[in-house]
Parts: sequence; structure tokens; C-alpha cells
Amino acid sequence: MHDVMPETLNVVERVLAELAALQVEPVTLLVVPGRDWSAADIERLHALVQRGYRLAAHGWLHHCDRLGGLYHRLHARLLSRRVAEHLALDTEGILELLHRSRHWFVAQGFAAPTLYVPPAWAMGAITRTHLRAAAPFAQYEVFGGIYVAKTGQFISTPMLGYEADSAARVPPLRLWNAFNRWRAQRAKVLRIGIHPYDFDYALAQDLRADLSRFRRFREYAAVEDDKSAS
Repeated sequence: MHDVMPETLNVVERVLAELAALQVEPVTLLVVPGRDWSAADIERLHALVQRGYRLAAHGWLHHCDRLGGLYHRLHARLLSRRVAEHLALDTEGILELLHRSRHWFVAQGFAAPTLYVPPAWAMGAITRTHLRAAAPFAQYEVFGGIYVAKTGQFISTPMLGYEADSAARVPPLRLWNAFNRWRAQRAKVLRIGIHPYDFDYALAQDLRADLSRFRRFREYAAVEDDKSAS
């Protein structure tokens, strides 16, 4: 569940209710720590943890005021708009953001998250060597899969997405999802990424169908365990 912020909490809780009705669990909540969280918001987040939801770190602000070079500008136009904040930073800036993001959870009384998901799945100008040696999370989810820092293993994982907030996004997302459902038959694992308003967009029925079709839900650590055992 992406983009958990103070301004999306109401709709996130509505989505979680729908997921619960579909018996989808466990659910990992991708929390954006640098937003304007009030004490009441933090209490609501703690209540979700007490109900069994897992927390992961999801950037810092989920927004960048400036765009970096040509790649960032193309990425923003074609995919991420202005949410891929890593792409505006160098390696040191990304490492500082990662540590700041992790510290926020501990400062708010949460267990330190083990999973980090950069906004738009874009890690930016940081190598896996840096992630393994100097970054504070155990797992990093990017567009192509999951990187396990301790072992250096990259687990290629198909992914489905439904954020069709414009008519132009519907055909490419449908094509992408069809391709990744096919890939999942061989990979035996599939990520389903849900954004707060996906049940209000044009692919809502596709999302409900996939949640009904794929019925064995696992947390991220289990994917690593499964690959280690295979």
C-alpha cells in the first residue's frame, strides 16, 4: 500500500477495509515520513501496526522541488512526475535521506523498518555496494524486484500496478500487467502495488480481479526466505 501520508490516511484506511473484506493479508504500508504528521496521525499509524499491518519507509517527502538532469526530466515526464526524489540527489544525499527516513520511525516509537521503497521505485545514483555497506535497511524494492543488502542477492519479481489516473495510462498499464501476470507463472511470486485512489480509477475492477485470483499473500521477508530455500 503506497503513499501513506497524513493527507491520504482516510482513503488508505478505506482501502485497507476493502482489502480486509477480500481477506488480503499481510499488507505492507509504505509510509512517507517527512510529511506533516500530527500526534493524532501517528496514533492512527500505531493503531494500524497493532492490527497487524507492516510498515516500510517510502522516501522522505515523496516530492522533489527541482528536477535533476535529462534522465530525471524524462523519467518525470513519462513515469514519475515529481515524486522520484532520489533522482535529484547524489550518493551522499541519498544515504542521508535513507538514514533520516529510518530514524523517523524509531523517533515515533515504531520498530525500525527493514524494507525501503524509493518513490517511483527509483533508487537514483547509489550503487548496491553502497546499499550493502552504508545504508540502513535490509531490503530495497525497486522497479525490477527486491535487493537483499545482507547477501547482495537481487530477487527479480514481476509487479502489477493500477494507478490509471488518466485515460492515457490505462492501455500501457493493462499491457504491463498482462505481461507480468505471464511472468509470474514462472517466477512463482508477484508484487501487487496499490496506491490510495486505485479503487476509484479505471483499473479498479482489474485490481479486484487480481486480488481474487492470487490468494497466497506473503510478507517481504518470506520472499527472501523462499528464494534462499529454492
